[in-house]
Formats: sequence, C-alpha cells, structure tokens
Amino acid sequence: MPSPEANRLAIVTGAGRGIGRAVALALAREGYSLCIAARTRAELEQTRKLSELPAKRSLIVLVDLADPDGPENLFDAAMECFGRIDVLVNNAGFAPPRTPLHRLSPADQDRMLAVNLRAPIALARMAAGRMADQGGGTIVNIASAAARTTSAGESVYAATKAGLVAFTRASFAELREHEIKVSVIVPGLVDTPLIPPNKRLDRALMLSAEDVAAAVMQVVKSPPHVCPVEIAVEPQRNPLRSRPA
Repeated sequence: MPSPEANRLAIVTGAGRGIGRAVALALAREGYSLCIAARTRAELEQTRKLSELPAKRSLIVLVDLADPDGPENLFDAAMECFGRIDVLVNNAGFAPPRTPLHRLSPADQDRMLAVNLRAPIALARMAAGRMADQGGGTIVNIASAAARTTSAGESVYAATKAGLVAFTRASFAELREHEIKVSVIVPGLVDTPLIPPNKRLDRALMLSAEDVAAAVMQVVKSPPHVCPVEIAVEPQRNPLRSRPA
C-alpha cells in the first residue's frame, strides 16, 4: 500500500549539499515528493539521485534566493508541478568569512539579509496561504546558535538568524489555528563544507547534517496536537579545542 505521504510535497531550499541534502533525503525516505532548490544543478542532481525518487516525484529548481523574484519563482514552479505544499524547509543560508561590521561590504550585508531572512519569510508567507486552504502543513526554519551567542565578525549573520527565530515564534502564534506547524531548528556547530578547515575545531565532535535532519523530522512527524516550536541541537562535547597554554 502506498505511503500516505506519497502525494505530499516538501520544498527544501539549499538542498544541494549539507543540511539541505540530509533533510531532503530524510523526507524522501518518509515518502514525500520533493521540490529541491539551490544554485548548482550538479549538486541537486546528486541529491535527487540519492533520494531514489523518480523524476515525476522530484523537481529541481535552480534559484538564487537573493534575487527579489527568487522565492516567488521557486514557489510558482513547485505549485505548477505539484499543486500543493505540505512541508517547507527554509534551509538556504549565506555567511561570508567573519568580517568586522565596519569592513563588511554592502553586497555581503544585503545578501545575508535577503537569503537568511527575506527569502524564508517570503516562502513561508506563500506556503502558509496554500497550507491554510489545504487544512494544514509544516514550516521548518533552520537558524543557528549564532542567534543566541555569537563571535566578533558575525553581527549581521547573527541578526538574520535571531530574526528568523523571532519570525518563527510570531508566525506560529498566527498560524496555529489553521493547523499549520511552524518550527525553528537552532543547531550548534555542524560539520558541513560551509565551515572551512580550522585547527581549533575537532570536527569529529561536531554535529552532522543528519543530526539536524533528525530534528527536522521530529517536527514533521510530531503528533497533530503537538508543535515543537523551537529545537536547539548542540554537540554533546565542545568541538572547540582549548588554545595552547
């Protein structure tokens, strides 16, 4: 008997690698059809291959979410292909190398604001309208522990992630009566290509992308009367090595 999720769609942004790929694969294993979005086709093709979903149940959308029209173009493509949206995972993000605020370029500032905050809000707004008409759905935003505690050189990045946490809590309050779950995952250090080699980090102690995907699935698979609005996930042991004496 087909899974009840077989006719349900999940949109995952930043799905070409790392956390986004792990989330997409976890959703595919649960039987969801996928709309996977990123800027690099080869990476998305690999995600689709790993998902083992046929082309009719997996849509690749090349999109730059910093483009003002990017979120709407992505959502329209998904609706044209599948006609519904059951899960939205706002995972795509951008973080330049740590840079003091007074040296941060306007281009990097604007890209962080667009990709990390404006695009998730736009996609959540469009998804919420469709989910309300369908009778419910799930929106999961991927934030960062930088929303709580951050290092020098990450002021704008931290602000975007803190804004995403606040947006999640406010939109949950607005959408809960429409049977729409809204949750934010707040992970600590995750071993992905976005974090370059660093002698101070013990990568073996960091979270894996699959750990974050498991938190996403905790939301997706939660009972109808429960919404885990915020899930913080940290490595059990601190990956930051102490500086030599």
